[in-house]
Amino acid sequence: MTPIFTRSCLTITIIKYDNVEEIAFRVSKVSIVVNILLSVVKLAAGIVAQSGAMISDAIHSASDVFSTIIVMIGVKMSSKAADKEHPYGHERMECVAALILAAVLMFTGILIGYDGALKMTSSNLDDLPIPGSLALIAAIVSIIVKEAMFWYTRHYANLINSGALMADAWHHRSDAMSSVGALIGIVGARMGLPVLDPFASVVICVFICKAAVDIFKDAVDKMVDHSSSEEVEADIMDRAFSHKGVERIDLLRTREFGNRIYIELEISVNGNLPLIEAHEIAKNVHDDIETAFPKVKHIMIHVNPY
Repeated sequence: MTPIFTRSCLTITIIKYDNVEEIAFRVSKVSIVVNILLSVVKLAAGIVAQSGAMISDAIHSASDVFSTIIVMIGVKMSSKAADKEHPYGHERMECVAALILAAVLMFTGILIGYDGALKMTSSNLDDLPIPGSLALIAAIVSIIVKEAMFWYTRHYANLINSGALMADAWHHRSDAMSSVGALIGIVGARMGLPVLDPFASVVICVFICKAAVDIFKDAVDKMVDHSSSEEVEADIMDRAFSHKGVERIDLLRTREFGNRIYIELEISVNGNLPLIEAHEIAKNVHDDIETAFPKVKHIMIHVNPY
C-alpha cells in the first residue's frame, strides 16, 4: 500500500498503512490497562475515604475503558481496504467510533452531575462525610497519570493521523481535568466545606460534557464533507503553483473524508503544449501534493488551456 509521509524539521518518517492499525492497537491496549488500574485505585480510595467526587472520577476512568474499545473497533474497521460496495474506503468508520465515544462521554457526565446535584440540594449537607487523605493522594496520582496518557496518546494520534485516537486522547485530558475538580472538592471538604465534594462532581460533569461536544462536532464535520482549513488550501495552491508550467489555479475544492482529504484541482497550462507535456505537468503536481500532505488520499486534476 501507499506509505504515509509525516514531516518534521529535519527528518521524514515513513509509516506504512499496515503499521497504522498496529500502532493504534498498541496505544489502546496501554490505555485500557492504565484505566482499569486507575479506576480500581480511585474507586477503592473513594469508598475508604468517603469521597463522592473520587467515586465519580473512578466511574469516569472506567468509562474510558469502554471508549477505548470503541476506538479500537473504529480503527480496525476504518483500516479495511476499499471494496466494490465502498470504493472510497472505510475511513469514516473512525468518525462513527468518535460519535459513539461522544455519546458515552455525555451520558457518563450527566449521570455524575446529576448525582452531585442531588447531594448538593439535600437538606442534610452538614451530615456529608469529610473525605480522607487517601482520596487526596488518589486525585493527585490520577492527574499525573491521565495527563501523561493524554500526551502519549496525542503523540501517536498525530503520527498516524487518527481522529478516533485523538478523541481518546482528549478523553484522557478530560479525565485529568475532572481529577483536578475532584482534588479541589476534596481539599475544600477537608477544610470544613463538605458541600464542595459533591460540587466537584458537578464540575467534573461540565468537563466531561464539554469534551463530548468537541468530539461530536469534529466527527460531524468530517462526516459531512467539510472542507479543509483555509491555511491547508492556501498551502496546496502554493504547492501547485510552484511547478513550472502551471500558469494559473482555476479551481480548488477539498473535502475531508474521515481523517483523509480528497482534492479537486483545475490548473491552466500553455494551450499550445502537446498533450503529453500538459499531462506530465499535472502528474508532477499530483505526486508532489500527495507526498507533501500526508492526509491527502486522492487528487483529481483537470487541465485547462491558458
